[in-house]
Amino acid sequence: MSNTNTPVSSNPALTQMSDPRTSHPRPEYAQQKPIDPPGLNAEMNPAVDCGETSYVGHGLLTGRIALITGADSGIGRAVAIAFAREGADIVISYLNEDDDAEKTAQWVRKAGRQALTIAGDISDEAHCHELIERARAEFGRVDILVNNAAFQRTHTNGIAGISSEEWDYTFRTNIYAMFHLSKAALAQMQPGGAIVNTTSIQSYQPDAELLAYATTKGAITNFTKALAQDAAKKGVRVNAVAPGPIWTPLIPSTMPEEHFKTFGSNTPLGRAGQPAELAPIYVLLASSLGSYITGQIYGVTGGEPVA
Repeated sequence: MSNTNTPVSSNPALTQMSDPRTSHPRPEYAQQKPIDPPGLNAEMNPAVDCGETSYVGHGLLTGRIALITGADSGIGRAVAIAFAREGADIVISYLNEDDDAEKTAQWVRKAGRQALTIAGDISDEAHCHELIERARAEFGRVDILVNNAAFQRTHTNGIAGISSEEWDYTFRTNIYAMFHLSKAALAQMQPGGAIVNTTSIQSYQPDAELLAYATTKGAITNFTKALAQDAAKKGVRVNAVAPGPIWTPLIPSTMPEEHFKTFGSNTPLGRAGQPAELAPIYVLLASSLGSYITGQIYGVTGGEPVA
């Protein structure tokens, strides 16, 4: 199968010296309307940049098999596109956003790689095991696991607005699924495998309105650091990326309008980040370029500290 890694209308923001404050849209995002969760890429205005026309691969993941949760849109789609252009076949895990997942699969196939889409709720332990087993049945193994999917809700009245059911579902989606998937993947991973988790700046700067989400992200940070010590015995590396405010369908589908209109404006760079700006970090951590990196958290936050 051929690998078409040639640039497509290369993005000047990535190939030339550019001002990071203005290389992508800045708030206010006045044209963006509230959308129903979980949200779709097509409903975003300004559009989400997942690197479709800018990411250029260099064969860093040739022949590897990657399972990415939440790969239908946003950060997950950007990682899937980048991994495919680096030579990996992709298992696209998603909840129920069929159109978005198929669009991601199309981009993977345009890169000359294979794509397998699997819908389902990762808060269910049985589905987590199904993901690993179907990946093995289709491709023989899983070399890279990206635990990216997450559930988030905003409550302006803090803890009083969070039901027990929502608290439980947030943990089952954001941290329990990570446990089940990592355990199942590690059992069959070979030396050189990698797990990359998506935590958040909320792990370091928690917002009371995102109490449940922020708490799970703190757990993910510690989970990553502890699991890395165990996985190292097998020659498998475990790291995490901590995004700051990133422009994805999660934002206008889970936040009040007055929040997402100015999303990212309080960062030193003065804007929200785009998923395309995170993908290279995931590539680093999944590939042999990161062979001596494990147990680390990489912030991509527009200048907000993650320590």
